[in-house]
Amino acid sequence: MALCVRALLGSAAARSLASLRGRTLAAPGLRCASGGASSVQQRVDLKRSKALQGGGEKRTEAQHARGKLTARERVALLLDPDSFTELDMFVEHRCSDFGMEADHNKYPGDSVVTGHGRINGRLVYVFSQDFTVFGGSLSGAHAQKICKIMDQAMTVGAPVIGLNDSGGARIQEGVESLAGYADIFLRNVLASGVVPQISMIMGPCAGGAVYSPALTDFTFMVKDTSYLFITGPDVVKSVTNEDVTQEELGGAKTHTSVSGVAHKAFENDVDALLSLREFFNFLPLSNKDPAPVAESHDPSDRLVPGLDTLVPFESTKAYDMLDIIHGIVDERDFFEIMPNYAKNIVVGFARMNGRTVGIVGNQPKVASGCLDINSSVKGARFVRFCDAFNIPIITFVDVPGFLPGTAQEYGGIIRHGAKLLYAFAEATIPKITIITRKAYGGAYDVMSSKHLRGDVNYAWPTAEVAVMGAKGAVQIIFRGKENQVEAEAEYVEKFANPFPAAVRGFVDDIIQPSTTRMRICRDLDVLASKKQTNPWKKHANIPL
Repeated sequence: MALCVRALLGSAAARSLASLRGRTLAAPGLRCASGGASSVQQRVDLKRSKALQGGGEKRTEAQHARGKLTARERVALLLDPDSFTELDMFVEHRCSDFGMEADHNKYPGDSVVTGHGRINGRLVYVFSQDFTVFGGSLSGAHAQKICKIMDQAMTVGAPVIGLNDSGGARIQEGVESLAGYADIFLRNVLASGVVPQISMIMGPCAGGAVYSPALTDFTFMVKDTSYLFITGPDVVKSVTNEDVTQEELGGAKTHTSVSGVAHKAFENDVDALLSLREFFNFLPLSNKDPAPVAESHDPSDRLVPGLDTLVPFESTKAYDMLDIIHGIVDERDFFEIMPNYAKNIVVGFARMNGRTVGIVGNQPKVASGCLDINSSVKGARFVRFCDAFNIPIITFVDVPGFLPGTAQEYGGIIRHGAKLLYAFAEATIPKITIITRKAYGGAYDVMSSKHLRGDVNYAWPTAEVAVMGAKGAVQIIFRGKENQVEAEAEYVEKFANPFPAAVRGFVDDIIQPSTTRMRICRDLDVLASKKQTNPWKKHANIPL
C-alpha cells in the first residue's frame, strides 16, 4: 500500500522534520588563518548531511512506496518539535570483510538513529532503525549505539522506545553482530522494572532480533508492514513442509489475536506513532516516579446512574464490562491493552481524577468471564507492570471460575492460573476491587481479593461470593434428595448475595453502583501515601 508521505506526516510533523534538518545543517562554518578549523567544519557538515540522507534517495523512495516512513521521519513525528538530541551521528561500522571497508559502504550513524527527546515535555530515549541502510541490519556499531542510550536512560530514569525496522543480524560481521544482540538483551533485562520499555515493530523483525521486543514491557505493531518471527516462511517450508505467508506466520493479526506476543496493532506508521504519544502519557518515567497525574475536567464525585441497572437480574445473562469501565474512568478515556487476545479479561490504562490507574476486569461477554490460560498470563503481566511502576490497580470482578476442560488442564491451567494469583499477591501498589456479580471458587481468591492484601474491596448489591453457582452446589449438597428446587432457592438466599462476604469483612462495603467512581477517587486519594514492602529476597520464583 503506497501512501503519500507528505499526507502521512501532516503539516506539524513536516515542520518538525524540517526543523530537525535545519538544526543539523545550520552549523556555521568556522574561519581561521590556516583554514584548518574551516576544513574540519566542512567535513562535519558533510558527514551530517550524509547521515540525514540515510541510504539515499532511491532507498528512501522505496521505503515510502511500501507505505513506511523513514527512521528520521518517525522520530520527528513521535517527539515534540525541536526536542530531539541525536547521539552518535558520526559512528560507522567497523567491518572490513566482503568489501565493507569501501567508502560507499560507510554511512555516518550506520543503520540506526539514536538519541533523546521529549513527548509532551517529558524525557524519553529513542532508537529508530533505518531500513534504508543495509536493511536496518544490526552491526556491532548499531548495537553499541542502542546500548549507550539504554544505559543513559537507566542512569537518568527515563523510558526507552525502540522503533524496529530491521532485516536482522548483519551477516558480514558474523559473531560481532550476535554479540551486539546479546548486549541489547542484557540491557533489556537490567532495565526491566527500572524504566518502561516500549517496542514499536514497524517493519521486519526476525531471528534473534525478536527477543529484544519480547523482553520489553509493551510491543506494538503496524498492520500489513510489520512482521515478527523466529524463522521465515522459507525455513518453515523446508523443515515442516508448511506453506505459510509472512503475514500468516508473523503479521500483526497473528501476534495480537493468536500468539499474544504483541499488545496492539495500528493502521499505519502515523497512526502508530501518534497513538504511542497518547499511550506514553499514562506511564511514569521510572520506578521512582509516582503514577502521572493530569489535569482532569471530569468531577471526581460524578455519579453514574446507568450502572445501577447495567448488570442483568438473571445471573446467566451477559453484559459488557467495558460499559462499566468507560462509565467510571475520566472522560470515558480507556487505553485497552491486548484488546483482541484473551478477550475474557480486559486490561488497560485510564485516569481517575487525573491519576493514571491500571484497570483489570473479567469480561462476561466472552466465555462468561471465566479465567483460562491466556487470560491469566495476560492479566498477570499487566498487573506486574503496574506494580513495578507504582500504578494503582482497579479490579472489576465477575468470574464464575476457571475454564474447565482437558485442553486447559493439559495446557497447564494450574501453573498459568497461579501467575495471576502471584501477581496480585505480590503487588504492593494501591489495589481497589469491585465485585459486580459472580465471584466463585478459587477465581474469587485470585482476582485481587481481600485475602491477597486488597486495600479496598467493594461489592455491588448484585454480587455473589460463593464456592460455586447455586445449581452446582445444590446437586452436590442435596444429591439424591427431593425438592432440589426448594434447596436451590435456599442456597441462593444464603449465598448468592454479598452478605456472607460482608459479614466476615471480606468486602469493606456494599455500595450503590452509581457511586463507584466517587468511592474509587476518594480511596485513591487516601491510598496515595501507601507504603508496603515484601520480605527481602534476591528474587521470587514466579511459576513461569
